Amino acid sequence: MDLALVPEGTDLSPYLPDEHGLFFIYHFTADGSRTKDRAQAHWTWRSYQITDLRARQQIGAEKALPAPARDAFLAPSHGCHIDYEDGWLYGDLPDLRHDFSEARGLVHFRFAFNDAMLIGARKQPLESVDAVRKAVENGSRKFRSPTELIEAVMGQSLDGMAIELGKLGDTLDGIEDRVVRDAWHNERKALVEARRQLVVIHRQMATLTNLFRHLDHAHRDELPELINDMAARLSHRAQTLYHDGEQLQARTRLLQDELMAKLTMQSNQLLYILSVMTAVLLPMTIISGLFGMNVGGLPLVDTPMGFWVVTAVSLALAAATYLFVRRLGRGL
Repeated sequence: MDLALVPEGTDLSPYLPDEHGLFFIYHFTADGSRTKDRAQAHWTWRSYQITDLRARQQIGAEKALPAPARDAFLAPSHGCHIDYEDGWLYGDLPDLRHDFSEARGLVHFRFAFNDAMLIGARKQPLESVDAVRKAVENGSRKFRSPTELIEAVMGQSLDGMAIELGKLGDTLDGIEDRVVRDAWHNERKALVEARRQLVVIHRQMATLTNLFRHLDHAHRDELPELINDMAARLSHRAQTLYHDGEQLQARTRLLQDELMAKLTMQSNQLLYILSVMTAVLLPMTIISGLFGMNVGGLPLVDTPMGFWVVTAVSLALAAATYLFVRRLGRGL
């Protein structure tokens, strides 16, 4: 993370790992309140910098984690997945970066939790994780279990994606208005960028929907009721956003088709103008070519009005050709 991009006055401590690669550790009582007394803790939330070697060593040495969950944490790939093993739900899900991070867009949030512990890991600052962290620190929200906190994190992420879809919808509204007003000439770049962002978000929503469906099908009888209910709610929200993204993608395709139709119409008009000009100039070109031949016997060579006669004949033929082409064009 480039600290020069962080707004002045921002508390950097949540974004800088300690000597163990740990961003923060919070303890929660049974009623969901944060406590600094580890003895009163009902469950604990730890957040690591996944690219820090010390953090990877800490996660690898966590004996409570099942081996598949440890392997998933330390795997180099960033493919989304979610699974359940020995009472632990673990996975890698998409989230939104902070506005002040290296580049705006989607990244991934790795997590694993059971009833007593939640372990999270990330590369860049994540909006949803940071929003939940602030809620924990200021006491505005209580989390009685890791399941509630993960649902809040994913809820924040889905809210962020819904906001992004809303902004893209507003962008498409503006493009559509300008296309209807025939002021479309500078809209191709904006439309391509909007479609690119939609493809990214839509792809993630499709992935999330499939992941939660897989979780329900593969572990329906194993999942605790809290996790099952959480997965159902998140799956429903992801599917709703998936359909919203589909509708926006359909709009972008229609707008692109309309822009292409307008470009084709404009090209046809230019080609028609060029064809008319070519047809009009053709008789004059032929006449000038004939009279430009350096041979004897050319008519009107010795006539004082020869130039004007040839010019008049050329203009008359050009006018007749123009009227003929216009009439032919109206009949097509």
